[in-house]
Amino acid sequence: MRKLNSFGLAAIVLFAGTLAHAQLSPETRTAIDSGVTEALAESGTPGVSIAVVKDGQIVLAKAYGEARLEPATPASGEMHYCIGSVSKQFLAVALLLMQQDGKLSLDDSVSRYLPSLTRARDITIRQLLTHTSGYQDYYPLDYVAPFMLKPVTADEILDRWAKIPLDFEPGTHWQYSNTNYVAAGRILEKVSGQSLWSVLESRIFKPLGMHSVINLDEQSLSKSDPTGYTRFGMAPARPATPEAQGWLFAAGELAMTARDLAVWDQSLMAGKLLTPESMNEFITPVRLKNGAPTNYAL
Repeated sequence: MRKLNSFGLAAIVLFAGTLAHAQLSPETRTAIDSGVTEALAESGTPGVSIAVVKDGQIVLAKAYGEARLEPATPASGEMHYCIGSVSKQFLAVALLLMQQDGKLSLDDSVSRYLPSLTRARDITIRQLLTHTSGYQDYYPLDYVAPFMLKPVTADEILDRWAKIPLDFEPGTHWQYSNTNYVAAGRILEKVSGQSLWSVLESRIFKPLGMHSVINLDEQSLSKSDPTGYTRFGMAPARPATPEAQGWLFAAGELAMTARDLAVWDQSLMAGKLLTPESMNEFITPVRLKNGAPTNYAL
């Protein structure tokens, strides 16, 4: 999936504190403003949206810079920013919720749900979520390839990239692959009997009060939202080419405000959705079959 900053940035800044009513001092606000402004200038990023959390409360939600360069449009904290592959967190949690409900196990083989995929009996849902399955990545580059300008379905992606020989034996290597999350998303849909979006909306977004989230696989950002930009070498930033419908499914399909992304992070830390056991699975890096660390959890 494309790097987050080619869409625009949504940053979360966390501060610890002990005050009964969280607040930021004028000095802290000034320091944040200065730090963000300096980062934008150094990186050449057009704009950024941040949320600051202190003592479990969102004490600042603010955007800086430009959401669009032509015509010049100031960034706003109410705009939707693509969160790219951070979207994968939401699918992983949704599958953990299915496991908590007793509807599946992350150690189920893929063949139970998608039997036609390569070596499906030898690959688990957990290996999909931890990028240790061996399935080849359909989106390995940092730009939109020409074939991605035509609409596609999740099953078509799997037919092309998950029915060919594996890149390695399951569990023996770690290799980031968006194909894994397309397969995992289809498994979620088969188990729940609902669309991926319906599950995320009913089990995560609505319960947490995340009202800004949109599904980029079904709708584009509006003209009142930021434009994603990319840069090659020392050339000026240029609008990034969007993928056609279907290519982001389950792997990078979400956009939201920085405030709602902060709500999500808070919910994880507070244990609002996952049991302690599930949270441990979510954040514990897996090891390969030979015991080597991957430094990647779900």
